[in-house]
Amino acid sequence: MRQRFISIWFRHLTTDWCIRRQPALGNTAFVLSAPDHGRLMVTAANAAAQQQGIDAGMTVADARALVPHLQVLDDQPGLPIRLLTALGEWCIRFTPLTAIDPPDGLMLDVSGCAHLWGGEAPYLADIVARLQKNGYEVRAAMADTMGAAWAIARFGKLSPIVEPGEQAAALMPLPPAALRLNPAVTERLHKLGLHQVHNFIGMQRSALRRRFGPGLLQRLDQALGLEIEAFLPLQPVEAYQERLPCLEPIVTGTGIEIAVQRLLEALCARLQKEEKGLRTAVFEGHRVDGKVEQVTIGTNRPSHNAAHLFKLFELKIPSMEPALGIELFVLHAPKVEEAPSRQNVFWNKAGGLEDANMAELLDRLTGKMGAGIIHRYLPAEHYWPERSMRPATDLHEKNTAAWRTDRPRPIRLLPRPEPIEVTAPIPDYPPMLFRYKGQLHTIKKADGPERIEREWWLEGGEHRDYYCVEDEEGRRYWLFRSGHYDVDRPRNWFIHGFFA
Repeated sequence: MRQRFISIWFRHLTTDWCIRRQPALGNTAFVLSAPDHGRLMVTAANAAAQQQGIDAGMTVADARALVPHLQVLDDQPGLPIRLLTALGEWCIRFTPLTAIDPPDGLMLDVSGCAHLWGGEAPYLADIVARLQKNGYEVRAAMADTMGAAWAIARFGKLSPIVEPGEQAAALMPLPPAALRLNPAVTERLHKLGLHQVHNFIGMQRSALRRRFGPGLLQRLDQALGLEIEAFLPLQPVEAYQERLPCLEPIVTGTGIEIAVQRLLEALCARLQKEEKGLRTAVFEGHRVDGKVEQVTIGTNRPSHNAAHLFKLFELKIPSMEPALGIELFVLHAPKVEEAPSRQNVFWNKAGGLEDANMAELLDRLTGKMGAGIIHRYLPAEHYWPERSMRPATDLHEKNTAAWRTDRPRPIRLLPRPEPIEVTAPIPDYPPMLFRYKGQLHTIKKADGPERIEREWWLEGGEHRDYYCVEDEEGRRYWLFRSGHYDVDRPRNWFIHGFFA
């Protein structure tokens, strides 16, 4: 696929931004200024000020001598870069590859994008029209190389679209400054009477290098496409990303659902072909007003099942606010893992962790109830109850130890033991009743004690004597006494878990 680039030149970047914030400035001449070596210098002038002979680089005193009623505003350090970055991120709706071109331009890699707008001419016209509607005076051009697009955008007088392979002919009538040369080199070319590119493009390269340095040849080769020029996008493009621009802004939930389905079908087809599955997916809706609506889903195992993934997004689509409309949808998968095809079997043990239906059920439950609701635990090689299990990182993590089955253990273990009031008859006997959270429980059955010593190599402290007890309503609890029974020093009792 042939590369195509668009260069956008903001002729009055900072002053147009000021007019957007203060519309009353649109009919007056004003400049932005900043101190420089004890003098107040003009850093930018709006179109009205430029028509009266004022431009960047003049002192404010000289500018006011020309235009007494000139308004002077303070410039903000770093403002052009911040504006270009914001505008570049806004232009992601036209192409995923946008880069800033300081001090007053953007560069877009639009390879393979124009057909979505019906061709290069309507594509470029739409970009320019939208920027002008937002209050920016711009010129833009499209060509095979960044250098040619930059030159035509700033110095071209005919068509803003350079046909593929025609950049050399388009550059011929332009001045040397169109090649992005050092001002000193440009001035030297003009002194020698070389006022257009065709005046020196046919000269011997050795003579040009000796007289003007290697920079002239490098810029010329970049503009002609003979040398590759680095392109640094604002946002690296995800390896797995699909985009869906809209001819008309989408404002309904049904339209958003259709967009999700189309993007998922395209992305999942690619993932299935490469035997991969996504673990995280992000769906973005770029609104007409410049804001981005975003929802994220996650899966317990790699998946390229478009129908299942759509059900996860379907739960979150109502949270998206289209406002005046969404003009671009983007779906990307920042986390992708291997998902090799599995051989079908005639029968299989249902409900196992390898069952895809189990993973999809957990995904739907997580989508409805939120992240952090469903947990999976694995045994850990510790005797102390609080350390005898650990949370699993994912659905496929294997056991490194065996669950203890020789003694009863509660289904639900409290994060930390909670104190209770207990009445016990004699030492080492289970309690007859206990009070927990203000409720009295009479014990009908009990088993124990089971002594669990502390792991002295990790921490010091007293042992615990655990009892499995059942109250009059059939509910079962795991209680313990901390330390040895002592008549002179009553020991504390705790509840640590609940049986099924």
